[in-house]
Amino acid sequence: MENNNLRGMFQMVVRRFGFLNDQCCESCCGQEVSTMQSHILYEISRQKNPSIQDVANALGLDVTTFSRQVKTLVEKGLVKKTPNPSDNRVYILSLTEKGATVEESINKEMNTYLNKILSHLSDYEKESVIRSIKLLDDAMRKSEDYCCSPK
Repeated sequence: MENNNLRGMFQMVVRRFGFLNDQCCESCCGQEVSTMQSHILYEISRQKNPSIQDVANALGLDVTTFSRQVKTLVEKGLVKKTPNPSDNRVYILSLTEKGATVEESINKEMNTYLNKILSHLSDYEKESVIRSIKLLDDAMRKSEDYCCSPK
């Protein structure tokens, strides 16, 4: 395979995954949740009570833009912002019960869609794709040269 079309392949995979994520967020949880808000819910769930800065860094967003999204999620009753007991300038984020339900719903729906996509592959091909994605993720984490590393 020629390496000169790698960017094009990744662009299309990322775009298709983005469309899939948009479709899921609109239809699966009875809440209006944007793709970015879905990413925020996922990161809060994954990191377990992170600070605003932790999640903003993980998503590669500046804190001002990120704070507006968090404010919306707080207003929707999906996220709770709590001052850090050791430093009141820092806020800790957590999912409310409703937020955890929405995040779990999005996660289940995305996994259902991804399993449908992978159903077009043989078991060997599925395992190869999953293993390759893990290898690529590991290589990207180790690389000091790639341009936009999530913190």
